[in-house]
Amino acid sequence: MASRPNFANETVWTGDCLNVLRGMNSACIDLIYLDPPFNSNRTYEAPIGSQAAGASFKDAWTLDDVDVHEHGELADRNPAAYSVIEAARQAHGKGMQSYLIFMAVRLTEMQRILKPSGSIYLHCDPTASHYLKLLMDGIFGTRSFQNEIIWSYRRWPSKQPRFQRMHDVLLFYGHRQKQFNVHYEPPSESYLKRFKGKTQVLDPETKSRKLVVDKPTKGMPWRDVWEMPVIPGSAKERTGYPTQKPLALLDRIIRASSNEGDWVFDPFCGCATALVAADRLKRKWAGVDLSPLAVKLVDARIATDRGQLPWGGAITPDGPPKRDDLGDLPNYRTHRHRLYGEQEGVCAGCDTHFPFRVMDVDHILPRAKGGTDHPDNLQLLCSGCNRSKGAKTMAEWRAAQ
Repeated sequence: MASRPNFANETVWTGDCLNVLRGMNSACIDLIYLDPPFNSNRTYEAPIGSQAAGASFKDAWTLDDVDVHEHGELADRNPAAYSVIEAARQAHGKGMQSYLIFMAVRLTEMQRILKPSGSIYLHCDPTASHYLKLLMDGIFGTRSFQNEIIWSYRRWPSKQPRFQRMHDVLLFYGHRQKQFNVHYEPPSESYLKRFKGKTQVLDPETKSRKLVVDKPTKGMPWRDVWEMPVIPGSAKERTGYPTQKPLALLDRIIRASSNEGDWVFDPFCGCATALVAADRLKRKWAGVDLSPLAVKLVDARIATDRGQLPWGGAITPDGPPKRDDLGDLPNYRTHRHRLYGEQEGVCAGCDTHFPFRVMDVDHILPRAKGGTDHPDNLQLLCSGCNRSKGAKTMAEWRAAQ
């Protein structure tokens, strides 16, 4: 069942999208587009003098203790995702394992905030697309897989002794009741020549094709291979952001999988292309990015795009949203007796049995990082472990031991 967003339209958060995702209400977003790091083992920087000057990030991953403990938590929360990540470690190495753990904990939250009628498009390249496909299957379910879209383009060729790598992949997932608007591409010259521009449909009785002479063809529904150029160096939309995607690409995604007034969310919004495209198409939108530069790019691009229309700038909250879709929950301390029985008096931190009087109710995910008082987010720790853990997540605390 869908719920309302607990944040305003035209909001951009600065920071890790995980904390924002954890604070968002369940089933409140119609369309998620994400263009995360690809584990390309490269460092990206915007050129000096460009609109995005100062934007840079290192797309390389090393396994740390927090990753290890987050992976361990996935064993209980999502065994399929856990197994995919373990297989990737054996096949590719610890860098890919770390990257997939990073993606898995965030994709799990994205699955939660997506409406039953919603869709998600994960933008990636052949570096990790096959691993991410398995991860998406484990989190969203194989029945939710809709398309592997190939974005094909041309650019300056390399001198490597292989076929030129000139495409990205978009993994499209959505439930059966997903919103989807069919759009058409122009018919081929051979079709126009053969059928004189008329529509060809299936005969409902014989199931054979027949020609409908009184109805001009709409063309062919969009295929899963999109021939679309990258942004030329002289294009007005170019900001200099190192991984900027063309507006035409986002326009197609948003038109297909949302309607006017729907919510579009980009958890790695970068130079804000998805937000600009959503704004043009009269969708509500929100985004997150690690860099404060994203807010400046959002404001500048949308101000230019709207022209004379009023634009006061994106809303920039100081912290993540706080969920209000769980109803009136009782004080979390009232769960103390229940938890003591369920845990059989054993501290969830040090695995030691303690008397009831020295056990404290603790939030597995701290409220400061999007955690709630829901019973599933509560555990009992002994007083010593509770003081030691403080405002850390369980994964962060275990990693520090």
